[in-house]
Amino acid sequence: MGLLSTLFGIIGFGIGVPFGLLVGFFLFIYSKPKTVMEPIHRPVYELDNSALLDLLPDIPLWVKCPDYDRVDWLNKFVTYMWPYLDKAVCARIRSMTEPIFAEYIGKFQIEAIEFDNLSLGTLPPEIHGLKVCETNENELVMEPAVRWAGNPNIVLVLKLLSFRITLQLVDLQIFAAPRITLKPLVPTLPCFAAVVVSLLEKPEVDFGMTILGGDIMAIPGLYQFVQKTIKKQVASLYHWPQTLEIPILDAATVAVKKPVGILHVKIVRAQKLLKKDILGTSDPYVKLFLTGESLPAKKTTIKKRNLNPEWNEKFKLIVKDPQSQVLHLQVYDWDKVGTHDHLGMQLVPLKTLTPYETTEFNLDLLKHTNIITDPQDKKKRGNIVVELTYAPFREESIKIDGPQDGYGRQESGFDRPSDSELFSGAGLLSVMVQGAEDVEGERHNNPYAVVLFRGETKKTKMIKRTRDPLWNEEFQFMLEEPPLNENIHIDVMSKRTGISFRSKEFLGYVDINLTDVVHNGRINQKYHLINSKNGVIHVEIRWTTV
Repeated sequence: MGLLSTLFGIIGFGIGVPFGLLVGFFLFIYSKPKTVMEPIHRPVYELDNSALLDLLPDIPLWVKCPDYDRVDWLNKFVTYMWPYLDKAVCARIRSMTEPIFAEYIGKFQIEAIEFDNLSLGTLPPEIHGLKVCETNENELVMEPAVRWAGNPNIVLVLKLLSFRITLQLVDLQIFAAPRITLKPLVPTLPCFAAVVVSLLEKPEVDFGMTILGGDIMAIPGLYQFVQKTIKKQVASLYHWPQTLEIPILDAATVAVKKPVGILHVKIVRAQKLLKKDILGTSDPYVKLFLTGESLPAKKTTIKKRNLNPEWNEKFKLIVKDPQSQVLHLQVYDWDKVGTHDHLGMQLVPLKTLTPYETTEFNLDLLKHTNIITDPQDKKKRGNIVVELTYAPFREESIKIDGPQDGYGRQESGFDRPSDSELFSGAGLLSVMVQGAEDVEGERHNNPYAVVLFRGETKKTKMIKRTRDPLWNEEFQFMLEEPPLNENIHIDVMSKRTGISFRSKEFLGYVDINLTDVVHNGRINQKYHLINSKNGVIHVEIRWTTV
């Protein structure tokens, strides 16, 4: 009997194993993905106590946290747009994965990799709350709480040795807390140049992967491994402070040129100038300015009755683009009555200068720059001697590596000079008066700001009939040494637009010590106005050395 049972066992094993392999082979090759069904929705009042307790972690953040706002309107917008977003996102996924799949064609006996079905389903993600963060920078920061329990139907087909293998992604759930920053804000639609996205926390991602009708994510240990790997990879790319930057506007169209250096100009002398006065002489002086600047031109002193004047006067001009800007030198004969006579002019492109090297130019004066078409311009008008030195600013600001192919991560680095360099030498003090809040006058509210520093006075434009003016005006002061232990004084005033004996009104003031600006290179803060009940002024100050 024992021999007989052993014999039957051997025969059963010999028949069962090939039969099982055959059945498994056909299931593996010819199995088809299941149809994704719509989830069943039940109203909350039909749930029992235990089910309600399970739902407590899913209560929207706008219910639990007062910092988050309810954004039903945004969820409705996403719901209406979801069919179109679905097609757009899926098309983007196909275009991104095609070159990746193409790299594996021909390897490991793979004949083709393609999507048999690609849809994000009918259930859009929901925003359970939105927090808008206030910063002093020129940006808008939003932190939505995004949850997506979707019903996507994503089927990938792998053709291997003439066999067709299908993998299906089902039951996808994503919980994420991104930070979305629109920056910088610019006066060009859509009013921001780029979207910067980062994750404040590692995202929670859950999904199923079916092969042969079974979920391989149910294999012990595999689910935890995949979860850990996904979180690690995503966090390494986009977990704050790592960011994903998506440019919206061309940088060239919205770039605001900032000062990059100082041009030191020494007007030395002029020789053999034209005679414009009745007595056979001239009273020359020189005007100089850089192209691309709206600042008033600088002037030398007037040398009375002198055709070979000696000035030896020094000036400093702010440079924003040394590759395109040109120095204009214009020599005039001063007249007490009427317009001043033009003696000649010359141009010096800044791109011809070597940084930190002083170059002397002996330039023949011209009537104008169009010498080819005007033969009269060949008339001798004398010459002018100038010394020019271009001193670029040190790289003290944050350096950002631009994204690749429209998308990318960016990291910041800070290159600071030594203390001996920081507290010595010339530099540029830039004062940006952003705006004010809750400034209120007794008789009128037409506020403007007045900046006073080292005897110089700068004024912003006046904003009529408002308590919260936005000026966004920048003023610059070139200094020979860092402004250590010095204060900059800002008054907020109001001026009546009509005729009145008491047309001006004082709304408050602030004194800002510049020591922190010298140490840190920049401050960007809001200050409470003195002698104002609730007034606040927003000021950004930079100190840049050469």
